[in-house]
Amino acid sequence: MLITAHPAGAATEIPAPSCVEYYQSWRYTDVHNGCQDTVAVTVEYTDHQWAPCRVLDPGNWATFSGYGPNGNYVTGLWTCTPDRAGADNP
Repeated sequence: MLITAHPAGAATEIPAPSCVEYYQSWRYTDVHNGCQDTVAVTVEYTDHQWAPCRVLDPGNWATFSGYGPNGNYVTGLWTCTPDRAGADNP
């Protein structure tokens, strides 16, 4: 059994809520937050790679990489903790 760890400080063990949906194509994976709350999500792909964490306000969209010529399909959406390194200080 192959076990792949989530990237440090990024993905959690909690799947994204069902009101967060994705639509994938060869070039792009579009993620829509249909929830009433802001969510932070990441995309997991079949090759066990993870997209950077993105914060989506209610009704907003984010674009991630698509499945590409090698068929690297999305296997799930997960909640995540955004990387604060490089964020502006208040």
